[in-house]
Amino acid sequence: MNYIQKLREKIGHDPVNLVGVTVLAFNESGNILLQKRPDDIWGLPGGLIELGEATEQAARREVKEETGIEVGALELVTVLSGEDYYVKLPNGDEFYAITVVYYTKDVSGVPEADGIETMEADFFPPNELPEGISPRIKKMLRDSADQLSDFGKKEN
Repeated sequence: MNYIQKLREKIGHDPVNLVGVTVLAFNESGNILLQKRPDDIWGLPGGLIELGEATEQAARREVKEETGIEVGALELVTVLSGEDYYVKLPNGDEFYAITVVYYTKDVSGVPEADGIETMEADFFPPNELPEGISPRIKKMLRDSADQLSDFGKKEN
């Protein structure tokens, strides 16, 4: 049983803060890594941090588990939190997502869906994102746009 399941056994469906990570991973062509989840929604690889796990460790673990892509160096983009990140799941669990967003161009491997959390994984040109991208991910990309433009300036 994982940390979140143990927590939910104690508190039920009450709202909690949950910390997670997501990675804006770009390949050498400047395309962004996306995954299609079982609900047919495209999004960024990432997930919740396990108890005692470092955010960078969680980011690398989640990307590898979900897409088969290995991630090296990570740069912090931003931390997203607050009322706009409230989630109520179909089972009644409520939480406020606190999401640590990382950026990397240090990737290797070929995208491969795990068949559990990811049905498809691929790199897409940022101006040609697939149909069915998560509105939450669109918001996250918008909220992170200023910081991401700074990364482009650092690398040139």
